[in-house]
Amino acid sequence: MAISVFDDRKAPPSPAAIEETLGRSAAAWGRLKAKLTGESALEEEWAFAGAKFGWSLRLKRGKRVIVYMTPCASHFLASFVLGEKACAAASEEKLPAGILAAIADAPKYAEGRGFRIPVRSLKDVPGLLKLAAIKLAH
Repeated sequence: MAISVFDDRKAPPSPAAIEETLGRSAAAWGRLKAKLTGESALEEEWAFAGAKFGWSLRLKRGKRVIVYMTPCASHFLASFVLGEKACAAASEEKLPAGILAAIADAPKYAEGRGFRIPVRSLKDVPGLLKLAAIKLAH
């Protein structure tokens, strides 16, 4: 089974299907997406990453993906890949403990550290916005 609940390669999920699948976390999805596409002027792109991952929404600037948003049952995953400079900057910010732990636990690769944050409510959004701002700055 794919990470995303939407695993049909033929078509990306509709806004109605996203809202129904996410349930209460749909408000967090909408807020994060609106803030990043509005204030940070990121572009949206749905991508099917294969049978193992399914559909995810990429919010990007040019060719650079800032955050991947993957819909799951009753929540979504916000995935980031941060270089070491951005990781260092994140550790100096007042980010939620769960985000800092995810960064610290992420394996190091040449392209950076990749990690996923489960998002279940609006209270998760401010930390993700800070993280996106850090990625945009580095």
